Amino acid sequence: DFDERCAQCSEVNWGLTDGGRFYCRSCHNVTERTREVVNTDFISNTRVQTISKRLRKQEKTDGGCEWYVCEGFQLVLKKQAEALEALGVCPQMKDEILCNFWRRYLQKSKQAYCNRPAGETVKALSVCDSSTDVDSEAERCSLLYSSLSESEGDLQTDCSFASSTSKVSESTSVCSGSVDGSLYLMKNQKEKLRMTMPMTLSFCYMALLWLREPMTLSDLLRFVVEGHVPYLNVFRHFPEKMKLCGLDLKIFCVESWPVYGEVYNKMLELAAFLDLPRFPDITDSCFLHPDMLCMKYLMEANLPDELHNWTCRVVKKICIGETNFLTLVPGNKSTRNVKYDVLAAAVIVVVLKLLFLLDDHYEWLLSDFAEERNKNNKEGCPYFEFKKWYKVIKCSLDVEQKKLDEERAKCLWRCEKPLFYSAQKKSKVLKRRQMVENLQNQFGKLSGSVRPAEKPNPSSFQLRWSEENTDGSCFHGHSLKGILQEKCGLLTAMNPDYWLCTVKLCTEKVCGHVAHYREVDFPQSYHFVLRLFSFLLRIQPSHIHDEVCVIEHKLFDKRLCKKPKYNTGLRK
Repeated sequence: DFDERCAQCSEVNWGLTDGGRFYCRSCHNVTERTREVVNTDFISNTRVQTISKRLRKQEKTDGGCEWYVCEGFQLVLKKQAEALEALGVCPQMKDEILCNFWRRYLQKSKQAYCNRPAGETVKALSVCDSSTDVDSEAERCSLLYSSLSESEGDLQTDCSFASSTSKVSESTSVCSGSVDGSLYLMKNQKEKLRMTMPMTLSFCYMALLWLREPMTLSDLLRFVVEGHVPYLNVFRHFPEKMKLCGLDLKIFCVESWPVYGEVYNKMLELAAFLDLPRFPDITDSCFLHPDMLCMKYLMEANLPDELHNWTCRVVKKICIGETNFLTLVPGNKSTRNVKYDVLAAAVIVVVLKLLFLLDDHYEWLLSDFAEERNKNNKEGCPYFEFKKWYKVIKCSLDVEQKKLDEERAKCLWRCEKPLFYSAQKKSKVLKRRQMVENLQNQFGKLSGSVRPAEKPNPSSFQLRWSEENTDGSCFHGHSLKGILQEKCGLLTAMNPDYWLCTVKLCTEKVCGHVAHYREVDFPQSYHFVLRLFSFLLRIQPSHIHDEVCVIEHKLFDKRLCKKPKYNTGLRK
C-alpha cells in the first residue's frame, strides 16, 4: 500500500525491515516512513512496534540506529562483490551466488532464517556483563534490512523474545557501537565459524570458484592489496547511522594484509560448513586448468613458448589435469584440495628442473653453448640463454619488488575518519587527530607537496614482455633446440639427471608443510625461480616448494619405490 517512488532510484519496490520501516529493494535505501499496523494478524507480537519506537528515540539523540555485526559484514560483502563486478566478474556472482552463500551461512550459524536455538538465552546472559544495559536476546536478532540483493521477503526469525526488547537501553552498548559487538567477541570460536574480515574474501573466492571465473586466489588478494577490492578501512562505506566504535574496531579494522593460506583454508571450512554440493567441474577448457594457467605464467615469467608442451606432458603424466582431481568436493577428505595457481607454478618449476637441472652448474653450461650458437648463426629463432634470461628477470624483479615494499611501507592502516573506543575518549581522539593533521600539513609545506601515487590499473599480468622490443628482453619466441634431442620420435632432454627436493614427504601436519625449505640448502638458481613465482603469486616460496615436492614424487613414484634408501641428490 506504499506507492511513493524511492528518492534515490525512483523505483517503487518496497520491503519492510524488522524495525517496521520501508526500504527499497532496488537500492536498499531505508526511509523514515513506518508501516501502520492495522491488521493484528500481520505480526504475532509487539516486537516491531517496540523496536520502531526505540529507533526513532535513538535517532533523536545521537543520529545513529541499531545495527548488528552480521549487517556490517553483509555491507562489506556487498562492496567487495560490486568491486569484483566492476573488474569484469559475472554479474550473477553478487545477486545469485554470493547472496545465497551468505543466506545459507546466516541460517547455519543461526543468525537468521531459523528458529532461535534452545538454551541460547541462558548462555548469552551468562557471558554478558551486568554493567551493559543491553538484553542479550535482542543482540542476536537478525538483519534489519537486506543489502546484498533483492529479497523476496524479510528474514524469518523467531520473535518470541519480544517482551524483553523493551529492556534495551537507549544506547546500543557501552563498549561497542553495534548491538551485539561485545557478545560477538565472547562467543566460543569452536562452536561455529565466526565471521571475520579475511572470511569475507573466502566468501568471494568461493563464489568465484563456483562460477569458474578466470581469477585465482592470488589475483584476488593482489587486487585487495592494490585497493581495487575493498578490505582496508572498508567501514568507511558504512552508512552514517551505523556508528562504529569500541569493540567494533576489533572486528572490522584490519592492520595486516590477508594471508593466502588463511583465506584458502577458511574457504574450505566454509564450503563444508554450508554443506555445499560438488562444485562445477574444472575441465580443460576452464581458465583454472593447469594447462591454461601454465600458459599464463610462462608468458608472465618471460619463458619460451615451447615450454608449454612440456608442462602439458607433465600434467598428463601425473594425471593432475583430470576433472575429478581439480573439482572441489566440500567435506570430502579423500580428495586433495587444489590450489590452482600454486599447482601451475610448481609444474613450471619441475619442467625447468627437468631441462636445465637448476643445480648452479648445468644451466650455465647450456647457456654458454646457446650464446656461442647465437653468435655464429643469427638466422632463425635464437636459442634460449638461461644466463641472459636470469639477468633480465632479476633486474625487473628487483625493481618491482622494491616498488611493492615501498607501497607496503607507505600504507596507512588507520582511517582518515576518527575512530574511538568509547564516548568518553571521543574528544581526546578528535583533538589528537586534528593535531596530527596540522603537523602533516606543516611538514608537507616545508618538504614540498608530493602527489600521492596513482592506483595502478587492474591487470591479470604484473610483468609484461613484448616481442616488438629491440633490446632482446623478450624470450617468448626463443628455441629449446640446444637442450633437446630426438629419441624414438619424441623430443627428450639432453640432461639425463634430476635431483629431488626431498626423498621423503613429511606426513605430520604440525608445521603445515610436506618438506622443509631453507634457501641455504638449495641451489641459487632453484631459489631464484621460486622467488620469481613467489612474487607473481604473492606467497611464500616454501608453499611453491611443497607443491614441487609433491609433483616430483608423483612423477618418479615407481623409481622411488624401487630405491627407497637412495641417499644422493642426483638420480639417473
